[in-house]
Amino acid sequence: MSDVRDNPDRHRFELVEQGHLAFAEYEIADGVITFTHTIVPPSMQGGGVGSRLVSGALAQVRERGLRVVPRCPFVAAYIARHPEWKDLLA
Repeated sequence: MSDVRDNPDRHRFELVEQGHLAFAEYEIADGVITFTHTIVPPSMQGGGVGSRLVSGALAQVRERGLRVVPRCPFVAAYIARHPEWKDLLA
């Protein structure tokens, strides 16, 4: 998960693999991070990149003590499939 990095200037978590960038955009206010959109390039889809991105982002969110609003359908589906992250939901 250490390959996932926060890019606060662009308001997104990023994961670069084989020269391609996947990212999960967010907004933060009042201790709540709202994931708004996730992009995984077609060449990276189906290999678990999106799941690694979201898992790495959520791990950092947990460390910061933030609550999560998964407005992005991908992030919402990931949390639904992985109950260990449900405690982060706002």
